[in-house]
Amino acid sequence: MKKRTKWVIIIAVLSIIAVLAIPEAYAYLTKRNYDSEAVTAQEIPDGYEVATLAGGCFWCMEPPFEKLKGVHSVISGYTGGETENPSYDEVSSGGTGHIESVQVYYDPDVISYEQILDVFWKQVNPTDDEGQFVDRGYQYTTAIFFHTPEQQEIAEQSEQDLQHSGRFQKELVTPIKEMGEFYKAEEYHQDYYKKNKLRYDFYRGNSGRDQYLEEKWGEDLEVNLPKK
Repeated sequence: MKKRTKWVIIIAVLSIIAVLAIPEAYAYLTKRNYDSEAVTAQEIPDGYEVATLAGGCFWCMEPPFEKLKGVHSVISGYTGGETENPSYDEVSSGGTGHIESVQVYYDPDVISYEQILDVFWKQVNPTDDEGQFVDRGYQYTTAIFFHTPEQQEIAEQSEQDLQHSGRFQKELVTPIKEMGEFYKAEEYHQDYYKKNKLRYDFYRGNSGRDQYLEEKWGEDLEVNLPKK
């Protein structure tokens, strides 16, 4: 009995150490304890504009934009639903009407909205209206949320040009919608690809995203824009 008790104590101690040593893992397992927060216009850096885009898992949508010159930051969050301050658990269950998205804060004097959209199209499958790659459900679908009439016009023209390019045989189904409330996702989701590189790389490598994009774009996959 004493020997068994000893092993139980050892296992319990090791479990506690593991959780304390990897706080991101603890956060992931207890995501209901986090509250999302609305991002207001006052938080936009002076001189910058915002592009709000949905391309499936927001973990995968941050890296392509954050490396570009002229991009101040990229924030993961939830857009398009009616529930206020939704949690990741609520959104991922598909019950709030939100979809995972990112907001790209960019300097229009350095990089244009058209160029932002060029990057966006090369991250997604715009012919899939049931999710993106391994992630299925409306909450993982694609969308472009415009902030101004000018953005709407540019987005619509960009999608038309891509449709007529012959790159895709199927019809493009990425909707272009007016921007509503954007709720910043829980902090452990922000820059997830940096905070949890091994887990992110494993997820992305097995999601089917890179394989699809390579097949669809080939040598044209790389966006010829200045990097930071």
